[in-house]
Amino acid sequence: MTGLPSADSLTDAVGTVHPQAGPDTRIVSLVPSITELLFDLGLGPSLVGRTAYCVLPADRVKAVPKMGGTKQVHMDRLLAARPTHVIVNIDETPRAIADEIAAAGVRVVVTHPVDVADNLPLFRLLGGIFGRDAEAKTLARRFEEAMARLVGTAAALPERRVLYLIWTNPWMTVSRDTYVARMLELVRWQTIADDPAVRYPAVEITEALLATTDAVLFSSEPFPFRQRHLDAFAAAFPAHAAKARFIDGQMTFWYGSRSISGLDYLLAEATGVS
Repeated sequence: MTGLPSADSLTDAVGTVHPQAGPDTRIVSLVPSITELLFDLGLGPSLVGRTAYCVLPADRVKAVPKMGGTKQVHMDRLLAARPTHVIVNIDETPRAIADEIAAAGVRVVVTHPVDVADNLPLFRLLGGIFGRDAEAKTLARRFEEAMARLVGTAAALPERRVLYLIWTNPWMTVSRDTYVARMLELVRWQTIADDPAVRYPAVEITEALLATTDAVLFSSEPFPFRQRHLDAFAAAFPAHAAKARFIDGQMTFWYGSRSISGLDYLLAEATGVS
């Protein structure tokens, strides 16, 4: 099951068919990884709004006005930017925000990659809507090349059970029906503490759980784990201290054009070549 319907008809993740945008397109992106993708598609000049968490590409994104966060949007500021399109994500954008934007007459493009391969229809969808087919094809080719590099090596890697931490107080992890878990599966890393009913469940870290775990991955986002968190873990669970390591959340959580370098990054992490 993919998180995006076919992009051949420019159909988004909730089944809405979008016409091709006109020459005066004004885009607001409420998804950090999509913001980076839009720049890589050559759509930076059309961006009139972003979230405070849209930080890449660092040298260009600062010129785009902030519209709040991913969960709390300044609606007056957003509508004042007169967007023709607002791009949201099912996991990141509250449904009420998307509905309010649509009710104001703005076209809402909904994304929801789940499988890593969903990046290909995502490229085609946004490239098709905004007249960047050639750029989308280039990204698709680069993605397929990176995937081929990973697949060619990953089959020989050992299976590992990993606890991927995204939050503290409470500890939270990722279930297997998420993009990041599907990324990790590509290098034979199986996420534990899965809860099919909750995409990002709370988890209790115990000696019993850690005994079944090969690695505890402290992601750089959405919670910004630092060395002090690894030190605290080592102090609390000295027998498992060697299992703790940082992992770049942008490389594993972000879809879109970031997935291309993310595939190479993950392969390097899995093979021990960082």
